[in-house]
Amino acid sequence: MKKNVIVLFLISCFGVVSACNTPEKGKNIAQTKSYSEEVIQKEKLETAYFASGCFWCVEAVFQSVKGVKDAVSGYSGGYKKNPTYREISSGTLKHAEAVKVIYDPLQVDYETLVKVFFGSHDPTTVNRQGPDRGPQYRSIVFYETMDEKKIIEKYMTKLESDKVFSAPIVTEVVAFDIFWDAEDYHQEYENKHPENGYVQSVSIPRLKKFQAKFPELLKENH
Repeated sequence: MKKNVIVLFLISCFGVVSACNTPEKGKNIAQTKSYSEEVIQKEKLETAYFASGCFWCVEAVFQSVKGVKDAVSGYSGGYKKNPTYREISSGTLKHAEAVKVIYDPLQVDYETLVKVFFGSHDPTTVNRQGPDRGPQYRSIVFYETMDEKKIIEKYMTKLESDKVFSAPIVTEVVAFDIFWDAEDYHQEYENKHPENGYVQSVSIPRLKKFQAKFPELLKENH
């Protein structure tokens, strides 16, 4: 009986401390997302890129926001082309787990997305978010225009002056270069695998905390 209890305890702990820990199921493949670049341009949608810990969590947060059409898990901020999850997990490629947010600017503006970003994670921890540790989990906002950069820096200055956080913000503000879609099994992971130990212990509580904090930003079905 004691052995069984110990095994269950270890499994439980492993699910909590091992971020996004799923066996690799092949290299990156082209995603069949509903919003291709052609559709984005045709429907006059825009994109934004953020990294703030496990992309399962970040994706779920942004997908719950009014005006966001889609959120795609992937990698950005590093130097290797078409990286895999296993390579990213080593923490040596400089890539971070990131999310591409596709949104309708007539329904939600970029400043609000920045507000969602800072309001849904702790931007004061270096190379860490909750139980997830390593440079792949660092906090980054990728800007595509100088106007976006100004919005980010202005909002960060306000957070600092209002002393919203008890420690200095360490979020990187980086010019966007390229985004690589993560493997297909990572997409919409929280929604598809609510029984997963990490999802139950980390992802869902993080989403619910955000939703309770910003109910006015949520889609009706959330």
